[in-house]
Amino acid sequence: MNFLSPQSILPNLPNFRYQQIINWIWCGLLTDWSGAKNLPQDLRAQLSQILPLTINAKVLTSADKKTAKALITLGDGSAIETVLMKHSDGRRTACLSSQVGCPMGCVFCSTGTMGLKRNLTAEEILLQALLWQRELAKVGEKLSNAVFMGMGEPLLNYAAVMEAIKILHEPKIFNIGSHHISISTCGILPAMKKLGQERIKVNLALSLHAPDDKLRTQLMPVNKTYRLKPVLAEALKYYKLTGRQVMLEYVLIKNVNDAPEQAHHLADLIKDLDQTAFIVNLIPYNDTKIFKSSTGEAIKKFKEIVSRAGIKTVQRYRFGANIKAACGQLASRKS
Repeated sequence: MNFLSPQSILPNLPNFRYQQIINWIWCGLLTDWSGAKNLPQDLRAQLSQILPLTINAKVLTSADKKTAKALITLGDGSAIETVLMKHSDGRRTACLSSQVGCPMGCVFCSTGTMGLKRNLTAEEILLQALLWQRELAKVGEKLSNAVFMGMGEPLLNYAAVMEAIKILHEPKIFNIGSHHISISTCGILPAMKKLGQERIKVNLALSLHAPDDKLRTQLMPVNKTYRLKPVLAEALKYYKLTGRQVMLEYVLIKNVNDAPEQAHHLADLIKDLDQTAFIVNLIPYNDTKIFKSSTGEAIKKFKEIVSRAGIKTVQRYRFGANIKAACGQLASRKS
């Protein structure tokens, strides 16, 4: 769409015109060029033809109005999903996809069943945030947080994700602080090492989902390449480099990974490293044909065991399950 580089389709304009165009797109939140009153009329007409501002999106809103999901159809016909979460404390969080589909093949995740179609460009990632910024502006609000927890493995699309983060962080555009930007990864070790060296220090979340290599490999094929202890050791290094506690994401699946002994094993694994470096985020699973969510009692017991070991443990609120916008449910459905 060239929202980031209008000069590629409109050569020979003065530099200040390019800046005006970019400002109207990302800050003015225009959906129609007729509103860009500081641009000449003939340029507005030209932009309407060659750089339309429409984002091809179908938006669904949950019954409680706390979650919205958008299916965005891209220029090549590929479809991605993105989610907006409205928290009770006023935060407005965009859950962003980084790939069309996902190559990781986690057996409990709907997105993983798609396989990888392609990486998204930085602009395609930012279009998702722009869509939600436009929606929020209608009610006098704006995005406060961005999480790369949508479709895809962000660290396998490293360059585009980092370019998008720079613009999300840019004060004159989205102005989202680095403490409010998070990347979730299955544990791509080489990219985790790079992330710790970046100027913008974002939050890191590690998809764990099992306390041992045998089970984690069954659930997450990536564990064949990047084993549990080396990945956790790299996460600890990230904490030491950045001072940011690393979120360990743990989806609780009935009779798979929710037993008390598994909770004890997880606690011991973390304590052997540094329990102050991690936060365990327990995520009730969203039922599929294959797996079911742990019971409320099992979740409570699991949380108690990990917490008693002195490890900060939280339970994620379920956003958007009724519109298939919750964790692991994004699968670019066109129907």
